[in-house]
Amino acid sequence: MPSRTRSVVPGAALATAVALLSPAGAYAATAPGPSASGPSAPGPVGGRWTAAPAPGGGARPSAQDRPYFYLEGAPGAVLEDRLALTNPGGSAVTLRLRGGPTGPGGWISTAGKAVRVPPRTRAAVPFTVTVPRDAAPGDHPAALVAEGGGRTATVPVHLRVTGPALAALSVEDVAVERRGSAAVIRYVLANRGNTPLTPRLAVDADGLFGPALRRAARTLPVTLPPGRRVPLTEPWPDPPALDSVDVRLTVTAAGGAHGTAGVSYTAVPWGAAALPPVGLLAGAALWRVRRRRRAAEPRPGSPAAEASQEPSQEPCAAAVTASRAGADA
Repeated sequence: MPSRTRSVVPGAALATAVALLSPAGAYAATAPGPSASGPSAPGPVGGRWTAAPAPGGGARPSAQDRPYFYLEGAPGAVLEDRLALTNPGGSAVTLRLRGGPTGPGGWISTAGKAVRVPPRTRAAVPFTVTVPRDAAPGDHPAALVAEGGGRTATVPVHLRVTGPALAALSVEDVAVERRGSAAVIRYVLANRGNTPLTPRLAVDADGLFGPALRRAARTLPVTLPPGRRVPLTEPWPDPPALDSVDVRLTVTAAGGAHGTAGVSYTAVPWGAAALPPVGLLAGAALWRVRRRRRAAEPRPGSPAAEASQEPSQEPCAAAVTASRAGADA
């Protein structure tokens, strides 16, 4: 499909582009009517007006014309093209023009906000796209919108800003939320580059008793435009009931984008919530009992220790005395 040569107007030639946008810049050509001799190109049905990219060189519309605009330039450039408005009816029609949607649509300026198209006439309306100097390289979809006669027509504008592509991705605000016997991992993905990204996510969790979760990388059903932050969740149907776990999220995307973040999560059953105070009290009581016992025991070498050993020697002394008494008898 042939494409019309695009024009790039640098900042120094901006005055020339503005001149082209004056109302006199729109020219009109007679549109082929039903009485035209020879085969006519496909045109409006039922006499309704249409909007489409203007063919090059003032040629009449044909099936080989562009279905959309394609413009490409560097940040700060001014791009220009023309929109063809065809009115095959028997009365004039006034059409209102604007760029859309918000964002790149605001870069579009037409020769006028309203254009009057005479009957059986095709008007070519110049327009420009002024690329901001801080525009991120990549694709910026926009559109030209024409409204009039109770109808609205939208012509896509595929705008590409040239420049080095940067793929950068980060994982933020990771948290684990318990939901009954299950859990949910909450996190935010942020596109820090200038190209759209389709991320892949891997999840790992390690606890005191070994691995708690191993989830291989998979493609997420989301596309992140440049500068966009998207909150997401990851289900965890079987988290540990009692453990201290380190959860790690790793995200990758085309172009070398890589991001990782983690959070510590402590799982405690509801019935075990009262165990730590009880355990502390029991431990303290046991420590006091042992301390009292140790304090009551005599130290080695003390008189009390020697006195405690004397009863064990008395039977021996009594036996010796009895044996001597028997010998004397």
